[in-house]
Amino acid sequence: MPLYKHYSFDLWLTLIKSNPSFKTERAKYFHHHFNSRKKPIEEVIAVFRHVDLMVNSINEKTGKNIDADEMYLMVISIINDYATDFSSIDVDGLYNEMETLLFNYTPVLYCAEGINVLNKLKDSGKCSTNILSNTGFIKGKTLRKLLKQLELEPLLDFQLYSDEVRLSKPNPQFFQLMLQNIDRQRHPELELQEIIHVGDNPIADVRGAKQAGINSFLINSNQQSIATLLS
Repeated sequence: MPLYKHYSFDLWLTLIKSNPSFKTERAKYFHHHFNSRKKPIEEVIAVFRHVDLMVNSINEKTGKNIDADEMYLMVISIINDYATDFSSIDVDGLYNEMETLLFNYTPVLYCAEGINVLNKLKDSGKCSTNILSNTGFIKGKTLRKLLKQLELEPLLDFQLYSDEVRLSKPNPQFFQLMLQNIDRQRHPELELQEIIHVGDNPIADVRGAKQAGINSFLINSNQQSIATLLS
């Protein structure tokens, strides 16, 4: 039984997680195509991890968004001892290659309970739902395709991604945008305490929700399962 009128969900490590083979194959691609210094594959993998963590921290700190294209160029630069000549790189073509690779090694549901919870919320007819997600190497346009393939799209009222609006959690403006997108005809007297944001990140999800004046529920990173959300 729903406890709130609106449920907002983080995406990565909340509802879905990467296919481990994707990151390996992505590193192999860059090792083969953008590795003039002949770095070992282990170093390429480490560079991806470094850029991912660094950009995530910057986005959380500034509340803005560093785009996937910029992140891939950072990786190429670091692999090549911080070279800055990107003139030969087809940025759009590179991202298309990464999107194809992603769907060859498709992310999976974080756990079966996630889709069960979304189905229960949908079936109740009493509440609405959304995705509020920071993006990194994978753009929002790709995640929309992915959620359709994973059959999550019909269970959501709307999706918001940081790269599409140039805002990142915990920026209160990103949460305010989420609040503005809730269907007020469906919830004409919706109060902030009737809204909850669910995610795995204490900073982006919990702090962001608190700053927006709504409830939060931390899962997965604290051994708490999404299954307890409706209990």
